[in-house]
Amino acid sequence: MAAADNIDRRRFLAACGLASAASYFVGCTPSAAANDFGELDLVWSRQGLAPGRLQKPRAMAIDAQDRIYIVDFTARVQVFDPDGKFLLGWKTPASKDGRPTGISIDADGTVMVADTHYYRVLFYTPEGKLLEERTIGGTVGSAPGEFGFVTDAVRAPDGSLFVSEYSQNDRIQKFAPDGSHLLQWGEPGSGPGEFRRPQSLLLDGQGQLVVSDSCNHRLQIFDQQGSHLATWANEGSGRGELYYPYGLTADATGNMYVCEYGNHRVQKFGSDGKSLGIWGRQGRQPGELWDPWAVVVDSAGRLHVLDTGNHRVQRIVM
Repeated sequence: MAAADNIDRRRFLAACGLASAASYFVGCTPSAAANDFGELDLVWSRQGLAPGRLQKPRAMAIDAQDRIYIVDFTARVQVFDPDGKFLLGWKTPASKDGRPTGISIDADGTVMVADTHYYRVLFYTPEGKLLEERTIGGTVGSAPGEFGFVTDAVRAPDGSLFVSEYSQNDRIQKFAPDGSHLLQWGEPGSGPGEFRRPQSLLLDGQGQLVVSDSCNHRLQIFDQQGSHLATWANEGSGRGELYYPYGLTADATGNMYVCEYGNHRVQKFGSDGKSLGIWGRQGRQPGELWDPWAVVVDSAGRLHVLDTGNHRVQRIVM
């Protein structure tokens, strides 16, 4: 973290009358008592254009070494250690027409960026070298291998790739390891297997594809051939309800965490779809969230929440 950010943290501690960072992260959290799981452990970064700062961050992923990759509204990919220390960064090739809204990590460490407004998935080495020959898409359209606005990509253990898109198509496409098109499913709508902005993808421990069907305020679950298996939740702000679910992640025990852009919170679900708790509420203070977009779990089981409207990341100890 930049020196200026550390100075601001010390000033915040002094203003709260606290002597330690531990007190800052927990004692100055007005919403801590309302949280059903986890304890705030760390808050890092702030708004800005300098390396290590964030400008409306929109997607986040974590690799096997616990390096955190974040895409923000400037089309930067920045890489941090799990404590928020800036490591390196790069920009996507073009951003005039719009910025990426998805990022994920392949099993071999390859970084996959959903270059939303350029209708494609970009592939990078962990050091930021563009693997141009591996690009999937790039042509707007509804034919197999063409895309509307790409939102996310996830790789299955057999090497096949699932890509979500919205606007023109609202569907999921599946590609072979060599990038050739295999199948697709979905169309605009609110019925089973239909979507309104499928924003994020997750392959769970059973190999099922979980889709955050954001504008339908629900999760849909499919097998890898596109057969609809289940739907979780409906619109609302109560326990077990969702309002614009965006980011998805799961822990080692199979519990799922859903980042709700519209409810300014993270909700925890068991593998049966039952809500196990809520963390966060709308606000600007540590422990509060504003339009969060993404969530990841590190190897220590800590939850990292991309607090988009506050231009920062919050870490939760489970």
